[in-house]
Amino acid sequence: MRTTLGDRRQPGRLLAAVMLAAVAPLAWAGESASRAEAQRPNILLIVSDDQGYRDLGCFGGVNVKTPNLDRLAAGGVRLTQFYVNWPACTPSRASLLTGRFPQRCGTYDMMRNDLVNYDHRYTPDEYAVSPEMILGTDEREVFLSELLREHGYVNGCFGKWDGGQLQRFLPLQQGFHDFYGFGHTGIDYFTHERYGIPSMRRGNQLTTEDKGTYATELFRREAVRFLKTHHARPFFLYVPFNAPHGASSLEPGVRGTVQAPPEYLAMYPEGKTTREQRRRGYLAAVTCMDDAIGQLLELLDDYGIARNTIVVFLSDNGGGTGSDNAPLRGGKSQMFEGGIRVPCIVRWPERIPAGGTCDEFVTALEFFPTLAAAAGAPLPRGIVYDGFDMLPVLQGRQKSPREEMFWERRSDHAARVGRWKWVESARGNGLFDLASDVAEQQDLSAAKPEVLALLKARFAAWKQAMADAEPRGPFRDY
Repeated sequence: MRTTLGDRRQPGRLLAAVMLAAVAPLAWAGESASRAEAQRPNILLIVSDDQGYRDLGCFGGVNVKTPNLDRLAAGGVRLTQFYVNWPACTPSRASLLTGRFPQRCGTYDMMRNDLVNYDHRYTPDEYAVSPEMILGTDEREVFLSELLREHGYVNGCFGKWDGGQLQRFLPLQQGFHDFYGFGHTGIDYFTHERYGIPSMRRGNQLTTEDKGTYATELFRREAVRFLKTHHARPFFLYVPFNAPHGASSLEPGVRGTVQAPPEYLAMYPEGKTTREQRRRGYLAAVTCMDDAIGQLLELLDDYGIARNTIVVFLSDNGGGTGSDNAPLRGGKSQMFEGGIRVPCIVRWPERIPAGGTCDEFVTALEFFPTLAAAAGAPLPRGIVYDGFDMLPVLQGRQKSPREEMFWERRSDHAARVGRWKWVESARGNGLFDLASDVAEQQDLSAAKPEVLALLKARFAAWKQAMADAEPRGPFRDY
C-alpha cells in the first residue's frame, strides 16, 4: 500500500491516510454518494495540446468548428488574460497539477530525447535508458489528484500524462484510480508509438490493444466509461488530450503534420500549400477533440450533475504547428504572449454566472488552490503554493490580486508586472505595455528605462526565491 500525503509529506497524517486507503476499495466500487459527498462539486479538467489563442469560435476563431467548447463558454466564463506557467508542455502540466512554479516543483524543462530532432530512431534498449524514459516529476510533490483522493474523490486520467514513464511517476502512483494514456510528450495518433516505440498504457502496463484507433477517440471512450461508472459520487476527471499537437513520428509523410480521422479532415477544404495542409489537419484534430468534449458535457447533463460540476478547459501552452495565435505575437516555446497566454474557459453553473468574460490577470497556478477550496480540501501544511483561490475573480466579485508572473526557459526570460511585460530571449527582446500593445510590437526599453529596471529587479528576486526553495526535480543537483 502506498500512502500519499501522510508518510511522504506529513507524518502526522499517516493514520488518516491509512484509514482512507482501507476504505478506498469500497469507494472505488461505486456506491451511492452520501449527502456530504453530493454537496461537493465534481471536477472535469480538460487540457488541449498546443492550441492557438484564437483556435476556438468563442475566442474569435475563423473557420474553426468548436460548437461544444463554444457552448461551454456560453455557460461559463472566458478568461482572456490567462497565462500558463511555461511555454511548452511538460513543465506547464506539472505546474498545473502541483500548483507550484515549474522551478519550485522541479519540472522546469522538457523531459525528452533530442536525438529524434536529427532523425535518430531509438532501439527499445536505447529508449529504455534514455532521458524521456527515466526522468519524472519529483515524487515528493503533492498532485491535486492526491489531495482530492484523500478527501473522498474518485479520480481518472485519460490522455497525455507527460510526468514520467517509470512506474513511480505514473498517474496511479499520484492519486489516480484509473489511467489510460501515455507518459511522455507525444505519439503517433494511430500507432500510439513514440518514434517507433509503443507508448500507450492501461494503468502501469504498456498495451497495444487499441493500435490503429485514433488517440482522441480512445481518450473519449475511456473518459465516457469513467463518467458512466462514477457519476454518482464526487469525481475528478482529468482529460489531457494530445490534440492538436503534431504527430511524434519520423515517417516522412507524418512528421510535421497533425493527424486526424478522414471524416474530420473532410470538414475542411484541402490545402494547396504545405502550410494550408498542416492547418487543415490541425483544425480537423481540434474539431474531433471538440466532439469528444461534447459527449462528456452531454453526459453531465444526462446524469443531472452539470450544475454542480466544475468544468475547466485550457491549452497547455501557446499554439504550435498549424495554429492561429492572433492577435498575439509568437507561439509555442516562446516568451512572447503567443507562447504563454492561452484560451481558458471555466464553467460552474451553481457558482459562476453564465456567459461572462474575465479580463483579469490570472494564471494556471490559481487552479490548485481554487479547486481544492471548492472541494473542501485544505491545502497541505508546509508546502508553498504560488497561486490563490480565484473563484471570486471568476464570479466578478473582486479584482485579481495577481500583480506579477515570471517565466524562465533556459536562457529565455520573461516577467509581467501589472501592465508591463519584459522579454529577453533568443527570439527577441523588449519591454511592452500590454494595456495598449498586446501584440508586443513597440519596444519601450529606451523610453521607459525605470520600468525595465523594475521588471528586471522583480525577476531577479523571483529567481532568488526559486533558488532558495527546497531542491526538487530531475535536473537540480542535491
